[in-house]
Parts: sequence; structure tokens; C-alpha cells
Amino acid sequence: MRRKGSLPNSAIAIADLSSNVELHAVEGDLILLENFYLCDMEKLSLNHGRPAEMEGRQEREVRVYDLLDSLGIEYWQIDHEEVNTMEVCKEIDEALGATICKNLFLCNRQQTDFYLLMMPDDKPFKTKDITGQLGCSRLSFASAEKMEELLDIHPGSVSVMGLMNDHENKVQLVVDEDVLKGEFVGCHPCVNTSSLKLRTSDVFSTFLKAVNHNYLVVRL
Repeated sequence: MRRKGSLPNSAIAIADLSSNVELHAVEGDLILLENFYLCDMEKLSLNHGRPAEMEGRQEREVRVYDLLDSLGIEYWQIDHEEVNTMEVCKEIDEALGATICKNLFLCNRQQTDFYLLMMPDDKPFKTKDITGQLGCSRLSFASAEKMEELLDIHPGSVSVMGLMNDHENKVQLVVDEDVLKGEFVGCHPCVNTSSLKLRTSDVFSTFLKAVNHNYLVVRL
């Protein structure tokens, strides 16, 4: 069921299809008000490592497992129904034992600078909260075309794992400080029909080093 917050008279509702979220423009700023989700999952089975059944999986998903295994990174995986939202279903979080972050793919107005923002799913997002800390111009959501071009990911599947496909380092990873405080982090393996649980330290050290990316820490 889709829930919608009330709008002040001065607000304009904006539907951003590339990020599957609803935005409100209030006094020139974009505010992420709510994320919506719908799930009906009877059985969720947590695997230690890659799933036993690999047939029929997308190549972009298989590449994630191959890379994690080659790096010796321990991970847990779960299959589930497609979830086309920024906020994953509560059942998935509980089965994983980790909360999947809110991942936002952003860019400047000229579409020359791109950012992947990881933040807790219970925090609201306002562009002004991050642009000042990054020292950049006002950000908005990047297009689905740029998402696929740079990260080889489709809307609804945005994940830090996509940085393995950003070979020219065009995307800057930005992380809210609270994400780094948890022992584990959850994310998609570049598809939104599976989710992963990894140690935070492995993601922000071993994985990022292997894919030649650094990260900037912000407070949201």
C-alpha cells in the first residue's frame, strides 16, 4: 500500500521514476519524505555465502559473488521477491539480521559529478544537508540511464556493490557516519531480488580498496 504525506500549500509533489521515491519541492529544496514498500514473503532462507542455485541469475549478480569470494569476504545472502523501493521490507531486514541502507544515486545539475550516498533508512534526506558538507552545487537524483552506464544497476537495485562496475571512478561514495557505526551492513548484489549481509569493516576496507574507490563521511 502506498502511503502519502500531507502537502503544504507551497509544496509541489515530484515523482522521480529513476529512484522510486516521492519528493516534495519546498522553498527550492528537495526533501525525501517517505519511502514506500510492499512485500508478501512466505519463506526467506539465509545462505552463508553464494546461493546454492546459480542458474538463471543475472550476470551482474554473479559477478558480485565472484568478487566477494575472490577477496575472501564473508557474507550472507537471501533471495526474495522484487522490491522496487529505497526501503526494503521489514521481513528481509529481520531475516538478514542487518538493515539495508538507503542508497541514493545523485548528481549535480550539469551531470558531471556523480555521488552514491549511503545512509540509514530511517533518516530523512535533504539536499542542503549534504551539499554544504561536500562543498558542491545542489544535487538531484541522477537518471536511470546514468545509473546503468556507471554502475550497471537498474533503479531499485542501487548498491555499494555497483562501484565494482565504475572502472573510471566517476562515482564518489558518500556515507553517513551512522552507517559506519554498525557491525554489519546490508545491500543488494546489484539486483533487487537478493540481499546481502556483510561486515561493515569488510565493505569499507577490503571491498572498496579492491574496486579502487574511497569514501567521504557526512553527518545527516
